[in-house]
Amino acid sequence: MSFVQFRMARAGLALTVKQMALLTGVSHDTITRLEKGEQLKPSTVQAIKGKLENVGVQFIGDAGVIYDPTCGSGPFLYKLAQVLEDSKNP
Repeated sequence: MSFVQFRMARAGLALTVKQMALLTGVSHDTITRLEKGEQLKPSTVQAIKGKLENVGVQFIGDAGVIYDPTCGSGPFLYKLAQVLEDSKNP
């Protein structure tokens, strides 16, 4: 997973850096470092990639990303995003 793919995945999921950190179980700083293309431990990158794949993100080669909300826990994430959005607009 390249840093560009990661940025595309976060944009596709419409998550903030903080939300992505919560989803993937890493710190805000780790997300920021990854998006800047800084070197992270391979095990950290693999863990983040695995969490994203579990919610329906599919990585294609070294450049592409597809998000299928019907895969993995994607439907849960979609519902969670709706609840969070609704809570902003009471």
